[in-house]
Amino acid sequence: MALSKKPVTGMKDILPEEMQVRDYVIGVIKETYGKYGFASIETPCVENIDNLTNKQGGENEKLVFKILKRGEKLNLETAQSEKDLVDGGLRYDLTVPLVRFYSNHANELPNPFKALQIGNVWRAERPQRGRYRQFMQCDIDIFGEPSNLAEIELILAATTTLVKLGFRNFQVRINERRILKAMAAYSGFEEASFDSVFITLDKMDKIGIEGVEAELLEKGFPKESVERYLALFRELEKAPEGLEYLAQALGEFLPGEVKENLQEIINSVRASQSPEFALVFDPTLVRGMSYYTGTIFEVAMPEFGGSCGGGGRYDKMVGRITGKDVPACGFSIGFERIILLLLERGFQVPSLPVKKAYLLEKGLPGEELSRVIAGAQKEREEGKQVLVVRMNKNKKFQKEQLAREGYTEFQEFFKNPLATS
Repeated sequence: MALSKKPVTGMKDILPEEMQVRDYVIGVIKETYGKYGFASIETPCVENIDNLTNKQGGENEKLVFKILKRGEKLNLETAQSEKDLVDGGLRYDLTVPLVRFYSNHANELPNPFKALQIGNVWRAERPQRGRYRQFMQCDIDIFGEPSNLAEIELILAATTTLVKLGFRNFQVRINERRILKAMAAYSGFEEASFDSVFITLDKMDKIGIEGVEAELLEKGFPKESVERYLALFRELEKAPEGLEYLAQALGEFLPGEVKENLQEIINSVRASQSPEFALVFDPTLVRGMSYYTGTIFEVAMPEFGGSCGGGGRYDKMVGRITGKDVPACGFSIGFERIILLLLERGFQVPSLPVKKAYLLEKGLPGEELSRVIAGAQKEREEGKQVLVVRMNKNKKFQKEQLAREGYTEFQEFFKNPLATS
């Protein structure tokens, strides 16, 4: 059977030109987040299957790449259910492993703890533009900070990074899970049906308010509840201050501190933010993960036509492991989509060292080779990036290939000392 030279569907090989951009972006991310006090950590790519299927990951739990038990633990003959066969899986995001990490090491970490984690995750979903089955995530999270200082710091750190990478005119959309629940309760939906209502609401930007209405009715929700619910959104379109309008309309359904808390985040970020992006309240923002308990936010990039990052507060996740809740909030930049947009722009990494290639003719005498290697080492110490390679027969094509990789200087060495480059 012939071996395949193509990667598995939904995964890709990364060429040097793209790796250069990826390495640069990671450097900017680490440098910027470091200034906000975030410390790098790392967690394993494989997690206990119970952690990955604890009914907090939303639709992503259906997309887990599961791993069979190994050795004596795997007994196909006696297996009666999937649990008898599977004990691990590839992580589908970085939040679940991070919560386990924090629960395991909380006594060794400062309080509050500000974590930076960059790593690959895996989801068995349908690949499309900017979406793969293996992709890198870049998360910052704060544990132990109950106030909205966590949200403010996360939004400012993430947007500062995006602006440094050259992104402009994007939006950070912000909402609160308790506002979503209050709107649903006010409209008369049963609490057990909230998640179903929110799944439909999340499609508002794609199917419009009429599409949302049709789908909610198709799901069998009472017409009066659907009409009351959508009336809130229609009135919001007219209200100059949407958050203020909702607080008044929802009355006792919305705890008083929710509006003040969200308004304080908005005011604080706007007072400090760059003019390159806008922070906007969006009551249709849902975020798919059911582990969110409070503020949620998302980065909307007009040139991508969708989300390029997001996050929110998840105060109950640590308690699922330890029995004691810990305030937690996180923000994830859509790393792969950011890279895609930069590559489509023809982004060039700034301030790279000079890249020089030494081309050596075959048969170069040993003494001359030693002199060449010594010269390359000296130039490297002076800050140049020097590649030493044998000269191909088609020297012109070889130089063209190297030029595509960023080499701007060439020096040739021949076995005949009278030859010139």
